Formats: sequence, structure tokens, C-alpha cells
Amino acid sequence: MTDTFTPSHRGGSGEPMLLLHGFTDTWRTWDLVREDLEHRHDVLAVTLPGHAGGPPIEGEVSDTALVDQLEGMLDEVGWETAHIVGNSLGGYAALHLAARGRAKSVVALAPAGGWAIGDDSYQNTLGHFSTMQELLQNAAPYADAIVASPEGRRQSTQIFATNYEHIPADLIAHLIRGAAACEAAGPLIEYAKREGWKLEPEKITCPVRIVWGTSDLLLLWPSAAARFQAELPHADWVELEGIGHCIQLDVPLETVQLILGWTAP
Repeated sequence: MTDTFTPSHRGGSGEPMLLLHGFTDTWRTWDLVREDLEHRHDVLAVTLPGHAGGPPIEGEVSDTALVDQLEGMLDEVGWETAHIVGNSLGGYAALHLAARGRAKSVVALAPAGGWAIGDDSYQNTLGHFSTMQELLQNAAPYADAIVASPEGRRQSTQIFATNYEHIPADLIAHLIRGAAACEAAGPLIEYAKREGWKLEPEKITCPVRIVWGTSDLLLLWPSAAARFQAELPHADWVELEGIGHCIQLDVPLETVQLILGWTAP
């Protein structure tokens, strides 16, 4: 089977909400929570620039270019501000948009870029993604066969979720193929290796909730959150015992509660 990767999905009604997925993912990472969020919000789930189904990154690859294009997407739909929910790289982008004054609130699920200044362990994470990208490209043609068994689904999800039985096989296969087709993976990894992670936390004035799973295998708790804990003193922190990196896939019902409990008037 082949996937048709699309740039976005929009549905629901209410206050605007922008959903931003993680590195090498697609907007469909929100499939298990999106409909519940749409009961309360006008939800726009986008695929990040450079990712499967998303637009190419315009100009030189950088986090600034990525956030510029996301801000342009807000402009295109006529949203001055929105509640912004992001996972991993999407959480990092959500905080950048908040620093630009475009967020009414932020819920960041294990956001990237939170290593303490001087902590270079993020280089190991970037190295892992480089290795995984090659493995996923080799696996992508066989994705449907891989996810046909419980063992295959467990192997395919163990890096980002501790609970996997409820995740549909077709969604897991889609995520494998999407990651393999992420054209900006290499350039973004090289940029992050070279430039590190930048943020202007003093410019973030909206309510921020940061959620982290203690069993995150990609962004290790608490070291990968140290900078955010130091520089975002007003943030609300939620620690989920035994939960992995893609919280929206791991515990979707709890994720919905954590988001809607934060965006409620």
C-alpha cells in the first residue's frame, strides 16, 4: 500500500486550535485525539514544512524558516492567535510562535530544545534520528506486513509509546511511511547539530502547560526539560509516570483532558 500524504486537516468549531506534530511525523499523529478536540475547537492540524505532505521549507533550512512558514499558515486562515498544541519539534515550534505573540495558550507535549545550556547530549538524540531514518526507509515498503502482527506493532511503536494495543495498525504503517518520506530530516538534523536550539522564553507571556512522560526514550526526562524548567517559571508542569514520547498516541484520553482542561475559558 502507498500513502497519500496531505498537508493538513481542519474540522470542528470554537476557538482556533493549531496542532503541530513532531519530527518526521505527519498531522495524522493527532488521529486519536483530534475528534474530541473538535467538539470544542476549530482545529487545524498541519504537516510541518519539509515533512511528508507538507510544503518544502522555503529558503535555507533553519528553525526560523520553519516557524516563519507556520506563522504564514496562521495568517492564511486568518488567525491572529490560536491555542497551540505541539509534540516534540512541534512543541518547540509552538513555544516559538508563543514568543512571537501568536499563541493564546500552549500545551507542549515533550517539546524539543529543553536541554540545559552546555548540555550536548541532544547530539545523541540527533544521531539516533539519523540512524532511524535509514532504517525506516528500508522498512517503509514492508510497513503493512510489519504492523500485521502484535509483535510488529510493538516493535514499531516502542520508541515513542509505552501503550500500543489501541493504536490502529494502519496508523502505525502511515507513521512509518511518513517518517521515511520526510525530505527535510537530514537538513534539519545537520542544522540542529550545528546551531543547537534557540528560544526567547522571556517573550512568552501566554499560559503554557508542559507535559512529559517519565519513560520518554527520545527526550529523556528530566534532563531534556531542564532549560524549560529554569526559563519558563510560569509554566504548568504535568509529569506522566511510565508514558513515552508521543503522549497523544500513548494515552489519548488523558491527552484530551490535559489539553481541554488548559484551553477552557
